[in-house]
Amino acid sequence: MSIRKGDLVMVIAGDDQDKKPHKVLRMIPSKGKLVVEGVNRTYKHVRPGKNSQGGRLSIELPVDCSNVLLFCGTCKKGVRTKISYTPEGVKLLVCKSCLKAGRAGVLRVVAKADPKYATK
Repeated sequence: MSIRKGDLVMVIAGDDQDKKPHKVLRMIPSKGKLVVEGVNRTYKHVRPGKNSQGGRLSIELPVDCSNVLLFCGTCKKGVRTKISYTPEGVKLLVCKSCLKAGRAGVLRVVAKADPKYATK
């Protein structure tokens, strides 16, 4: 998965489809799901205990990773991504629509310089 904890994503499908970016709080890679801030909220009813008061807790449930796109700050929209290498061999996650428009849409540095991928 190219999405990581702390990334900004846009929900493109489901009840919480929105044009605003949301932050990824937690990843569940074994199930292909992620928990996104403010998306897929529900109430958990809690009984009162000895030390805690009962009530309704609002929690976020996981969303399938196919329902979100990474948010590009230069395009200001959810975008598809690809892996690209710099001449020094640094691995980058790049916005595909920024590449077509000729802009530098680098979303994240994936790996440090590797001489195997450096162009001479």
